[in-house]
Amino acid sequence: MNVSSNCSIRSPELYHRVCLFELALYKVLFFIGGLFNVLALWVLFCKIKEWTETRVYVINLVFADCFAICTLPFRAYLLWNKSARDVLCQFTETTYFINMSVSTYIITFISTDRYIAIKHPLKARAFRSPPKAALLCGLLWVSGIIGATAQIRQSQSTLCFQKDTTVPAALSLLSMFFIFILPLATLTFCSTEAIRSLKRCLNTNSPEEKPIQKAVHILYANLIVFLVCFLPVFFGLLARFVTDSIGATCFMLHVMKNISPMTRCAATSNCCLDSVCHYFVTKEFHEALLPSKTSSEKTDQLHPLQTHTC
Repeated sequence: MNVSSNCSIRSPELYHRVCLFELALYKVLFFIGGLFNVLALWVLFCKIKEWTETRVYVINLVFADCFAICTLPFRAYLLWNKSARDVLCQFTETTYFINMSVSTYIITFISTDRYIAIKHPLKARAFRSPPKAALLCGLLWVSGIIGATAQIRQSQSTLCFQKDTTVPAALSLLSMFFIFILPLATLTFCSTEAIRSLKRCLNTNSPEEKPIQKAVHILYANLIVFLVCFLPVFFGLLARFVTDSIGATCFMLHVMKNISPMTRCAATSNCCLDSVCHYFVTKEFHEALLPSKTSSEKTDQLHPLQTHTC
């Protein structure tokens, strides 16, 4: 028996407030996220001259965020009007899932790149280069677009951004593994190992203390952004998978209906948090936005990605 079809799910006042909060957040993210990402594109293409692996990853992250930001007005319209799954809905849903998958893996790529540079500096030249980073991002975009498009076209839900209850359990678990569990495990391992290695290098009398601390802060920010934005989505999908497996009651359906907009808000907030945590704390952005330093000051500083293992 399908509980969702027999249980009358009304729209209580709490759900209405949650939806209003979601729509208000989309407006804020549209303006602030758009401003941050336009500024990021200006710095990346007009101010930074040297091509590095980090620059390639960040550019792709900015484009993924820009695509998601451009669809926020349409997403707000579709959610507020409870629209059917027409062409606009399918395009918006596809962009949403592409942004989520591409963002999770690019954040993971950045963390892995820093781990290799810090823990294995001698082998880094063989694994790290801007062309290799571009190729990796290209493959990620292709796989993300194919996967999201196939998922949306196979969906049997009637309303936009509605949970598809016809997806097999094995496919749901496989999707959660590749989109959340694998990137989270890789990101956690690379970040913790790199931070541990950098902290061993810290010495109050060392001239490299400041850039090392900056690198540690960037790694922490990288991990925090992922956890804040995407971990709620994973727990929401996992909770929905469990409720579908054991048989959802009306109370569970009410709870999941209120949780779903909050997890979407968390995932969408990465459009702004990426800018704050990845762009404006890096050495390249500080040099592009602040007055130029003297050559002696520049030689005294060490780029966080060039820090060697102690």
